[in-house]
Amino acid sequence: MHENLMLMAAAVLGLGFACQYLAWRVRLPAILFLLACGVVAGPATGWLRPEALLGDLLFPFISLAVAVILFEGSVTLRFADIAGLGPVIRNLITIGVLVSWVVTAVATRLAVGFSWELAALFGAIMTVTGPTVVAPLIRTVRPTANVSGVLVWEGILVDPIGATLAVLTYQFIVAEGMGEGLGAGAAAFAGILAVGLALGLAAGQLFGVALRRFWIPKYLHNVAALAMVCGVFGLSDRLSPESGLLAVTVMGVRLANMELVELEDILAFKESLSLVLLSTLFILLAARMDLAAFQTLGWAALAVPAAIQFLARPIGVQLSALGSPLTSGERHLLAWIGPRGIVAAAVSALFALKLAGTGHPSAASLAPLAFVVIVGTILLQSFTAAPLARRLGVAAPEPKGFLVVGANPVATAVAAELMKNGLPVLLAGQDRNQVRAAAMLGLPTYWGNPASDHADGHLNLAGIGGLMAITPEPERNALAAHYFRHEFDPGRVYSVRVHHPQSGRPAAKSTFRFAGRWLFGEEVSYDELEARIAGGETIKTTTLTPEFSYEAYLEQQGSQRLSLFAVDPAGVLHVLGTTPDPVPKAAWKILSLGPARPAAEAGDRAAG
Repeated sequence: MHENLMLMAAAVLGLGFACQYLAWRVRLPAILFLLACGVVAGPATGWLRPEALLGDLLFPFISLAVAVILFEGSVTLRFADIAGLGPVIRNLITIGVLVSWVVTAVATRLAVGFSWELAALFGAIMTVTGPTVVAPLIRTVRPTANVSGVLVWEGILVDPIGATLAVLTYQFIVAEGMGEGLGAGAAAFAGILAVGLALGLAAGQLFGVALRRFWIPKYLHNVAALAMVCGVFGLSDRLSPESGLLAVTVMGVRLANMELVELEDILAFKESLSLVLLSTLFILLAARMDLAAFQTLGWAALAVPAAIQFLARPIGVQLSALGSPLTSGERHLLAWIGPRGIVAAAVSALFALKLAGTGHPSAASLAPLAFVVIVGTILLQSFTAAPLARRLGVAAPEPKGFLVVGANPVATAVAAELMKNGLPVLLAGQDRNQVRAAAMLGLPTYWGNPASDHADGHLNLAGIGGLMAITPEPERNALAAHYFRHEFDPGRVYSVRVHHPQSGRPAAKSTFRFAGRWLFGEEVSYDELEARIAGGETIKTTTLTPEFSYEAYLEQQGSQRLSLFAVDPAGVLHVLGTTPDPVPKAAWKILSLGPARPAAEAGDRAAG
């Protein structure tokens, strides 16, 4: 028996990874694959039984996991990122929630036949938009900063609000009589608000001060954060039931907006932990589904997600955005994106269990209807949001470009040729004269340290998906690569070797662990590039053809020119001299450094 449970637990983790990997490959939200996997493993085959796996710990585990996920999201919420958009977010979590609640409740009553009380409870649960599915959509759609900022803030703040609204509605349902129901609801609301805000603010302030004054050793930061989140959630729920989500959200927002508090390591740990918890939760919740309940709902249940998508969301967003700086395209995209996620699934399962204990009719249909809404909104928005964003002109450019650290002649020459080939670049340097000279060449520039606090709020990385650190100072290159290692794909973070490679002990003493990949390989150094450019050599572009292959190019030009980059027909830049080294083909462009030659020479006939 114990061996079977251990195997079941290991399989859930393995299936979660497989679903996340598949979602990454096909660029769809992982929740779709996680839910399908849970249904197959649970009700379809009967192999996975969450109650047998966790027993009485199932719902405490779900509650704590949701708390950790919400805290991880709230720690990223900085007020500086939404300058001017605060009123929109405030309206979305008030007016938008009210509109969503009313429209969903009416649609549920008319389409599914729930009682008005149960329809109101379901409407309250469905007011949450789900940060766990909003984030993957944002990565796929790549909307403007205004849209992504509003969606992230709304998705995290609305979850405790929706859960609180569901608690108040539940208190009204189980209370006897209108007067008692209103009294119980008011008392519950006051308790949730008072305890959640007070405990969340106090815990966030205390933990922030402890980190800022180094009361906790660095290696215990992650453990302390996890213990703090679980402790605050448990204590808050103990003092006022269902206030824990609000408390951990407020705690995270307070931490995120405290000065001189380093949260990078905690964020990285919490992000990985949240991914594991999220994958596990969706599989377990889907495995508890009763397929017969879906048949009871019938096709009419599809009217509920339709009402949310085409009525509740557009009306709520348009009302909330009145008088805001959002463009019409940004408002329309916001009105389209509002998927439901893990909090909706968890809260619906929790209240279905509570209502079933009271013998309430239709309680068993609450969770299946929630999954209909979750899958319906995610499927529709996953396949349509990106084309809609492009149609509305509010999609950020694909991140094919590079942040080039350094404004010296080598970095400037590289950035200029990349820009000539249609690749977005941003040149960042600390030498004001060099930055001014690069700007006069038409290059987008930033004067300052790209790893500074100022750059964190002013560096525009739209269209930028990688880093090239090209300075004569290895420490500065390593700092930039280390600082941006979480911002960009590690395979797209490069730094140039300053001197020719050494071996043995000198090499070990001058090697940085997080310096990124070597730009152009280990044999090419900044000193060599600088000397060649100072000697009059330039970077030029050559287009390969079926008649003039890369092999022919190397045979003709290889002795004189140093191949630096290759740009494929899709406009993706490949750094040559790295591992694995791409093999350019016809229609690819080769960017190389060498003596200036007349454009009419062979090989440059098709130069870009």
